Amino acid sequence: MQIHSLDGDDPATIDLLLPGFRETMRQDLPDDPPVSAALLSRLLQRRRGADRLILAAVDSDGVPAGYAKLGLDLGADLDRAHGSLWVFPAYRRRGVGRALVAAVREELRGRGRDILLVDAPHTPAAEAFAAAVGGRRVATNLRSRLRLTDWTAEDALAADPAALGVRLVRWTDRCPDDLVEQYARVWARTDAAVNGQAGAAGVTAADVRVAERQALGSGHRQYAVAVVDLAGAGLLGYSTLFVRDSPMADSGQIMVLPEHRRRGLGTVLKTSLIDWARSENQHVALLQAWNATDNDAIRALNRRLGFRVDQQWSTYRVAT
Repeated sequence: MQIHSLDGDDPATIDLLLPGFRETMRQDLPDDPPVSAALLSRLLQRRRGADRLILAAVDSDGVPAGYAKLGLDLGADLDRAHGSLWVFPAYRRRGVGRALVAAVREELRGRGRDILLVDAPHTPAAEAFAAAVGGRRVATNLRSRLRLTDWTAEDALAADPAALGVRLVRWTDRCPDDLVEQYARVWARTDAAVNGQAGAAGVTAADVRVAERQALGSGHRQYAVAVVDLAGAGLLGYSTLFVRDSPMADSGQIMVLPEHRRRGLGTVLKTSLIDWARSENQHVALLQAWNATDNDAIRALNRRLGFRVDQQWSTYRVAT
């Protein structure tokens, strides 16, 4: 078994890893739609302000047995890398996972990073493997899904934004030029860290444009709705989601400035966004969202909208 370093932005990498990853998801997440190339491309690509490390274990015939994907924030948390590790079903219990962890440790030591954070579905097998390589669970996240076939949110959609002192602005793929600076300032106040991606502090309009291009580059179309204050205070919050060639779409961010929360703006944002995106994408039947177990406000909002938790994923810390 050899370890190869791969470029997540190279289409050849997607072609190489997609069959094994698709089979892994089919076995581990049988209720999910088949994995598309666009999803894997989004998972493996470099993101704004972060480097991306991909190490694949390859057998003697050149067939990948699994891979580790890590994001390395270049602006903060320079002691750590955060990502995921997958061993494809046909190669499990053959030492592939341990080989990948060893290769990752060596790579990170060379980069001066001594903390490895790995996400995995919360299962007895994941717990046992983490313990075997010296890892410990440090956080748990919830995956929730909303089935859109019969979804309605009539009460929220009937709400008059003007009665809340705002107007709605929506766009696909590219934030309007006259709002992009405000959008960046609101995004910069997000305090939730996301799996090896660059922190939000210091986000600029240029960063917004980079993130938009990256989404399109991986075959994802971004839908966004923002609330703008009628009294002239500017953009107060926004919500995003991403559609690809799959029956399942992904919730992105939802952010309302702290001083404007508890007014119902989050509910109006997310319901308007979901209703609009669904109306333009009849192939989408599911929407998935990821939230930390301690994010009570977003979990409560998702429950009101009909999301139901169907999985727990844990983050394990492994010293390098």
